[in-house]
Amino acid sequence: MRPTVSWTPAADLPPGTTDLEPVAEALGTGDVLVLSGAGLSTESGIPDYRGEGGSLSRHTPMTYQDFTADAHARRRYWARSHLGWRTFGRARPNSGHRAVAAFGRQGLLAGVITQNVDGLHQAAGSEGVVELHGNLARVVCLSCGSLTPRRELARRLEEANAGFEPVAAGINPDGDADLTDEQVGDFRVVPCAVCGGILKPDVVFFGEAVPPQRVEHCRRLVREAASVLVLGSSLTVMSGLRFVRQAAQTGKPVLIVNRDPTRGDQHALTRVALPLGTALTTVAGRLNIPVDSQATA
Repeated sequence: MRPTVSWTPAADLPPGTTDLEPVAEALGTGDVLVLSGAGLSTESGIPDYRGEGGSLSRHTPMTYQDFTADAHARRRYWARSHLGWRTFGRARPNSGHRAVAAFGRQGLLAGVITQNVDGLHQAAGSEGVVELHGNLARVVCLSCGSLTPRRELARRLEEANAGFEPVAAGINPDGDADLTDEQVGDFRVVPCAVCGGILKPDVVFFGEAVPPQRVEHCRRLVREAASVLVLGSSLTVMSGLRFVRQAAQTGKPVLIVNRDPTRGDQHALTRVALPLGTALTTVAGRLNIPVDSQATA
């Protein structure tokens, strides 16, 4: 069974607004739990899945089942991911990430949960970020469990595939570049340097479960927060939507900043349909909170 990667908005969903006052009020009160998605990183040059021009219109993400069962699928994935990493790994935090970090420094946040795998929250200075779906900067062996930096794997793949320089049609939120099978060619995948096992990015693929202890950590953050602020997520997949539902069921305000309708709109006090960088820096200005002009990484 393929995982859910899209949904059709209900006709009776409340419309988006440009009024940022409820967001400013929530942050001013404090104990806000941020839940961020791919839309927060689009201004850093990483496209999202479902927004205008989103990658799902041309790209089906790799599933855990395909990756583990099919050597050809793994070769295709690593060829595309290796090329995409050259761009993905150079991405830098944008004003939205920096605003979230500024809110944290002011003690206004109960925590940050991100569905993104780009590490840009941390690069902007946010601390204690829960990476719900992992981080592309790490690689894990499916046999021995050893973790290695992505830069080390990139070096090994460069050595094994000298001259591999195809031109990609685009890059996706998971760091996967769009390549044809002809461009992938006979790309060589390298094994774990410790045990010879299969290497996988330390991220949760579609069709793969988020580790239970990580889910429980996030549920605890929701219980302890005064409100939940969703930034740039369509909430299509249950991994993020469940925390919005949990907050709503316990009477905690849910606020969403996302240009398009989301699967969580029915649970939200408001959905602000503005670009993330503009919205969050505007809110920071209203609260007299300085936002760093550059990333801290």
